[in-house]
Amino acid sequence: MATARTENVGPMVMGLNKQNGQLRGQNKPPAVQPAPPGQGKGFGAHQKAGGPPQDGGGIKFGDDWKRSLLLPPKDNRVKTSDVTATKGNEFEDYCLKRELLMGIFEMGWEKPSPIQEESIPIALSGRDILARAKNGTGKSGAYLIPLLERIDLKKDHIQVHVVIATPGRILDLIKKGVAKVDRVQMIVMDEADKLLSQDFVVLIEDIISFLAKNRQILLYSATFPMSVQKFMAKHLQKPYEINLMEELTLKGITQFYAYVTERQKVHCLNTLFSRLQINQSIIFCNSTQRVELLAKKITQLGYSCFYIHAKMMQEYRNRVFHDFRNGLCRNLVCTDLFTRGIDIQAVNVVINFDFPKNAETYLHRIGRSGRFGHLGLAINLITSEDRFNLKAIEEQLVTDIKPIPSSIDKSLYVAEYHSSGADGDGEDKPERQQDST
Repeated sequence: MATARTENVGPMVMGLNKQNGQLRGQNKPPAVQPAPPGQGKGFGAHQKAGGPPQDGGGIKFGDDWKRSLLLPPKDNRVKTSDVTATKGNEFEDYCLKRELLMGIFEMGWEKPSPIQEESIPIALSGRDILARAKNGTGKSGAYLIPLLERIDLKKDHIQVHVVIATPGRILDLIKKGVAKVDRVQMIVMDEADKLLSQDFVVLIEDIISFLAKNRQILLYSATFPMSVQKFMAKHLQKPYEINLMEELTLKGITQFYAYVTERQKVHCLNTLFSRLQINQSIIFCNSTQRVELLAKKITQLGYSCFYIHAKMMQEYRNRVFHDFRNGLCRNLVCTDLFTRGIDIQAVNVVINFDFPKNAETYLHRIGRSGRFGHLGLAINLITSEDRFNLKAIEEQLVTDIKPIPSSIDKSLYVAEYHSSGADGDGEDKPERQQDST
């Protein structure tokens, strides 16, 4: 959880504590194709030596400031309407500071996504927001941009405090006088459905009691249970409601299931590795013990594999997360620790080795692929005990999870088949996973 404070207007951003670590696999895993930069999780504004002066006064007419930008390679991968169905707005339309615009463009963010179009101007106006949008469609940018815009670069005193913590920890810091939030006038709750669950809502309400009475509250999530409605009625003042959830699952994710026995799961996974064109994959298990056992099996099969779960030391979790995001390994086995707030755009395949128990967990798991309108594949290994959950999740999410075919069309989840105009014959395309020795 992060907090920020300014003299007059200050934001507080609250999110679940992301925990990552530990690795297992071959010492020299094959290189993974890096994903082109796009709508990632973070950005920063940079001032270039010799570039135009940065006075914080916004864009001036006739100022060719864009020439000094160091832009990343353009992302030419196909995108779905989850992020392309916009009103045609540009980031410059919001009268943002030049430094902030530079950071946005240098991160490869070209145009605002639908959730950003809806959210940024309203957040800048000071109004409360209740926003629903799919995972991986730019929710983080929807609140980070207005948050950063409200920082006054001309003031020569500390305006921002950043604390990474759970709600309980930040409340403890507030009560001890370490985190001074009495002038905080903006509080942002990312993954609001989780933060306002029974586990956290009392702590959140305690935190709000320390803030200014005229504070602004922004809530963002893919799902909003009844607990959020109760909180909204109590604490939000005439909130602007954004709902971009005509359907719950991302348009770019194709979903299949394979009906297997428990003993057949590893063999089925090995078959998937040999037949699918995996750039990077995330494989979910329902317990920490099964995560480690499966990671060991995958390594014995000759494939590079990291694993991550909540019982590992923080430093190991951090190392694995960063190494996996940097493409040092192709496969990651994990628990539901890795279902929220994780943005690794090179992941094009998610495999539920163990099928989840509820629709919310399923939605967040498969949302680790197909990030920001790109293509992805979700494969579910279903046992006889899972068949009822499969039916229930299909009905709740109003989605269709089809039986896995003998051959999966690579154009459904491999970006190169669109960027290169492939005809599906498999020639001159990236190789399948070939980690076996």
